[in-house]
Amino acid sequence: MRIEETPSPDSYLVFGRGILHLSVLIETMRREGYELQLGQPQVIVKEIDGQKCEPIEVLTVDVPQESSSKVIDLVTQRKGNLLIMEPKGDLTHIEFEIPSRGIIGLRNNVLTATAGEAIMAHRFKAYEPWKGHIPSRIAGVLISKDKGAAVAYSIDKLQDRGKFFIEAGEEIYPGMIIGEHIRPDDLVVNVCTEKQLTNMRASGTDEKMRIVPKIKFSLEESMEYIQWDEYVEITPLHIRLRKIHLDENTRKRITKSVEAQ
Repeated sequence: MRIEETPSPDSYLVFGRGILHLSVLIETMRREGYELQLGQPQVIVKEIDGQKCEPIEVLTVDVPQESSSKVIDLVTQRKGNLLIMEPKGDLTHIEFEIPSRGIIGLRNNVLTATAGEAIMAHRFKAYEPWKGHIPSRIAGVLISKDKGAAVAYSIDKLQDRGKFFIEAGEEIYPGMIIGEHIRPDDLVVNVCTEKQLTNMRASGTDEKMRIVPKIKFSLEESMEYIQWDEYVEITPLHIRLRKIHLDENTRKRITKSVEAQ
């Protein structure tokens, strides 16, 4: 592991062998009482003989036969090349060559597609020429508009907009990522609004709330989930996701400038 200072006095570049290697350091710091924020993990790019190169890994997946096509589809979307596909007992053994960039965030997608039955492992092979653009996270996120405690009534009314990473009673703040949107764009929502009470009562006006349990991310899953404009916020008690720029107008301005480049 290597640590380098940056022009900012409170920011450091940390180099390690994969997300698990980095998460061991971060989890140790968290348990020792440190509070920090993590940016999106990046692969180390090298220039070899004047050509931009990136790390390539050999990915092996053992999966039931009926789920093998889903795994192949997910890996090939991330510039993976199929090398071997053969039966191995009750499972199908598949090997790929894939850029390290493509492995970030792949594990959760594969486990979801195979109902948790896939067994994955990968090892570094070599540096090879840059493979081009790899699709990132498809879904947008739900972003908190206000500061306060999340209210069950508001969460219930917004469940058709996506899945939530919080539950009723949790403290939130503007710019905090509180869920995953069902569409590719981000959506700012208010989950701190209480139900308006009146002195009128009628049968059938009160609906029973059925709130889906929140999605819980581990540290490694959080690091794989975030995008270039997001942070993982680490404290001794919490692991949260947030936008780098908490102000909505600032985020829109920066996104437009990035898209225009």
